[in-house]
Amino acid sequence: MSTTTQALLTLDGVHTHIGAYHILHGVDLVVPKGQLTMLLGRNGAGKTTTLRTVMGLWKVAQGRVQFGGKSIANLPTPQIADLGIAYVPETMGIFADLTVKENMLLAARGARRAQDMDEARLKWIFRLFPAVEKFWNHPAGKLSGGQKQMLAVSRAIVEPRELLIIDEPSKGLAPAIINNMIDAFAELKASGVTILLVEQNIHFAQRLGDTVAVMDNGRVVHAGGMAEFSADTQLQQRLLGLAL
Repeated sequence: MSTTTQALLTLDGVHTHIGAYHILHGVDLVVPKGQLTMLLGRNGAGKTTTLRTVMGLWKVAQGRVQFGGKSIANLPTPQIADLGIAYVPETMGIFADLTVKENMLLAARGARRAQDMDEARLKWIFRLFPAVEKFWNHPAGKLSGGQKQMLAVSRAIVEPRELLIIDEPSKGLAPAIINNMIDAFAELKASGVTILLVEQNIHFAQRLGDTVAVMDNGRVVHAGGMAEFSADTQLQQRLLGLAL
């Protein structure tokens, strides 16, 4: 990260235990403001645990987590969200029995009725994800996997956020939907949102990533620019067991 780029989120020597298991072993991670940081690694490397630790869903046993220069380690999750951080888990967290509109209204905490939601912001979301508008009054449980993912991201951005944390947004999606998602994230980043993304789809990572951090066995074992990482097939092979 260059000296001119400000870090929005930093993890410094973070350890996390889940029950009897020691999952994170001193994670160091820097997410530069206004950029898209890819968190890569094999299954079980600790990526999801890192995201959940940032959000306070797992407690920091040791180390520091700072957002905008302030400590957020072990704050309650609602307080962390109130700072301007949105989290889209791999499970998406959609309320299947509620309509798309009702799911969005729950996320727009400043609105009590659909009419109270920011109309200009909704139009922007509808342009990013037309399916959200198309199925506005449909039960969310009836949506396809790709449409649910679009709804999950739409809920996360229905209010302005400084940081968007998303776990495997392209998992199980068709290539056309993935390309739509890539375009939407590129526009989100251009609007000034900082994004931290866990992703297995290497095409997705290459197209979007500014910086990359690779995890293995509960630690970050490589961090740097995405372009340099994409060009170094030997490094990819060593860290991920594959080449981009």
